Parts: sequence; structure tokens; C-alpha cells
Amino acid sequence: MRYLSHLIVTTALLAGVTWWVSAQELTLSGAFRPRFEHRYGYGQLASPSQWPANWVSQRTRLIADYRSDAADARIVLQNVRVWGDVSTLSRSDRFIAFHEAWARVPLWRRLSLKVGRQEIVYDDHRIFGNVGWAQQARSHDAAVLTYRSADRKTRLDVGGALNANKEEKFRSYYPNTAGYKDMQYLWFHRDLNKVGVSVLALNVGREYPGTAADTFRIDNMQTLGGRVVYKDKGLSGGVAAYYQGGRQAGNAVKAFYYAGEVKYTKNGVTVGAGREFLSGKATNDSGSVVKSFAPLFGTNHKFNGWMDYFYVGTWMNSVGLEDIYGVLSVKKGKTAVTLMPHLFRAAADVYDGSQKLSRTLGTEIDLSVKYKLTPSAALVAGFSTMMATETMEVMKGGSKDEFNRWGWMMLVIRPRLGHWRFEGR
Repeated sequence: MRYLSHLIVTTALLAGVTWWVSAQELTLSGAFRPRFEHRYGYGQLASPSQWPANWVSQRTRLIADYRSDAADARIVLQNVRVWGDVSTLSRSDRFIAFHEAWARVPLWRRLSLKVGRQEIVYDDHRIFGNVGWAQQARSHDAAVLTYRSADRKTRLDVGGALNANKEEKFRSYYPNTAGYKDMQYLWFHRDLNKVGVSVLALNVGREYPGTAADTFRIDNMQTLGGRVVYKDKGLSGGVAAYYQGGRQAGNAVKAFYYAGEVKYTKNGVTVGAGREFLSGKATNDSGSVVKSFAPLFGTNHKFNGWMDYFYVGTWMNSVGLEDIYGVLSVKKGKTAVTLMPHLFRAAADVYDGSQKLSRTLGTEIDLSVKYKLTPSAALVAGFSTMMATETMEVMKGGSKDEFNRWGWMMLVIRPRLGHWRFEGR
């Protein structure tokens, strides 16, 4: 209740500040997402001595959106838990946090400034995403300056963040709890009829323990690249490429990424195919240069198979990845079915001792079904299986001969709790 009262009081104060300035809107909504999961080989190959895991997690959100000509604001109060992780007689709940808490103000003509805890999402979520599949999701403490053209076809964002352990009188080492000590970026997007073009320039500074002469050392890594998309009637596609340079943990970075995808939709049926390539480093390469591309703050669960074998907490600074995949999606009425097969290969050579192994890692099949119960509720379920190779065993451990699988079922409810409009004075 303490957090709820904070939410109400803060929202009321924001409304009061601009009451005399302009018309205002306040919307309260919720989000409830309990999810059952069955895991046996999710993220890593299972071993015969291990048992499948079954459990239920839940995300619950209370969302306040405030809009006016003078300021916008959003507060998202979030509770994430696994059923049973606290006693039924528990007197406290340690799983409540503010997922978002930001305000945005207009500065000059078409310029605005957004400051606070916020999701940062661009393009297809590959470099910046909200990781919405994870119950906790991702958000940043940041400031973002935005320019939008009058025709809304051009947008330029300049953002940055600076992180610390706490309020300090003197500087202390920051262990990159948020993934970085500081961050600066520029994102530009332009719509040109059937084509959209995006450019991203990103600098991420991470702090490392220094020597006596260099107590606080920050290594900066840069990501530069862009994405071009095309859409005309039922045909859509896109290509993207990024290069990473700078330094990481005292070592030079030279990594790259490229991808392409094409889809065609007609009468609710979508077919498509794509290929992604994330550079990596051979297992027998003893050099210090970092050659493995890092997707940084992307929604990695969206890419490279839903079983999260790659770039979801693991696979960083590895042999990289080549992902060749297909898409078949059918939507009819309230039901949508999606099937995605993936063929995974290492982007660099893999050795088991002195023996060079095949680069093929395995094949994953992903299936999901969504049924819309009401305008604000849906039931979603899925099943995936990984058919791994000996090379995957060497890289990830476990057994390729086990029935590595993952199944889940999720209820998504997004109720609108209230909406108020005030004309101001």
C-alpha cells in the first residue's frame, strides 16, 4: 500500500503543477501476466541426471499515464514474483519496484526532454529493447532529448546516462550494476515513402578496477551502424549492419553484425526467411582482441530461438553465431499460430582440444499459439525443442541425446482502470 500511495500522490502533484496551464488527461491501467513454464534443456542442454522444472511466475503492473501540453509523465509500479517464493503468512513483499518513472517536457518548437527511469527501444529491438518477455523487463535511468519534424517522418534522439552506487562525497568504484558506468547515443530515423532508414551511434563506458596510478579506469566501446526497412502492401523486409570498436576490459574491440530478412503476407498468412550473423572468436584464438559482437541492451529473446541458448545471460565473448531461420504465421479470427525453425552455426571455429569440430550447433523448432479472449485479454502458449550437435555439447555442456525442450502457457490481461480528462483553466 505504501507504493500505491506514492504513485497516487506523485500523479496528483504532476497534475496539480499543470492544472492552470492546459488540458490534461490521466489514464490508469493494469497489466497481469501469470506464466507457467516447463523447462528441460532451456538455455542449456539437459543431462540425464537432471529433472524437468515446473513453476509459475507473474508480472503485475499498475500504470499511470499523464498527458498535457505542458508535460507528460509515466509511472509503472511493478511486482515480479514466482508463485511460492514468499510465505503465505509473509508480512512484507520485497519484489515491488518502479519499472518506469519519467517525465517529459517540451523545450522549443519540436524539441522535448524525457528524464527518469524509462524503457529505451529502437528499431527491431536488436541493440536497444525493453526485453518484454522477461517478467522484470529492462529500463534505464537516463535523459533523452528528442526532435521530431512537423510531418513526423524524421526523428532524432540524443540520450545519455551516468550511474553510481549511491549519493557520495567521494568517488567509489562502480561495478557496472546497470551494465555500464556511462552511456551516450544518437539515433536518427527517416521515413521515405516505402522505406525507413535508421542510424545509431552508441558509446558505452564500463568501469574496471585500476592500478594505483589509475584507480578508476573506464573503457569505452562504440557501436555504429544502421537499419533499412521496406514495406509495400504484403511484402516487407529489412537489412541491418553494425560495427563495434573501442576497448573492453583493457582489450581492443573489433566485431561486427549483419542481418537480412524478407516476409510476404496475404490473407492472414505470413511466410518469410532471414539470416543473422554475429561475429565471434575461434576457441583456439589466444589473442587479446575482442572479436565477438555484443547485442548490448537488445531484446535477445526475440532473436536466435526462444529457448535462449544465445545472448540471454550467456554466449557473450564466444564463437559468435550464424542463425538461418524461417517464419510461417497464420492469423484467423481470434487465433494466431507462428512456427519458426532455426539452423544455428558458430561464426568462428570451434575446437575440442586439437580437434576441429563442425560449426553446426543445432536446430531449434519454435511454435506459439495466441488466442484473444477479450479486447484486453489473451491466452498464449508455446513449445520449443533443441536438436543439438556434438559442437553444442562442447560449448554448452549437457547431452545432445536428451529431449531438450521448453513449454509455456501465459495469460495476458491489460485492463483499463480509469480515464479522466480535465480542461484546465
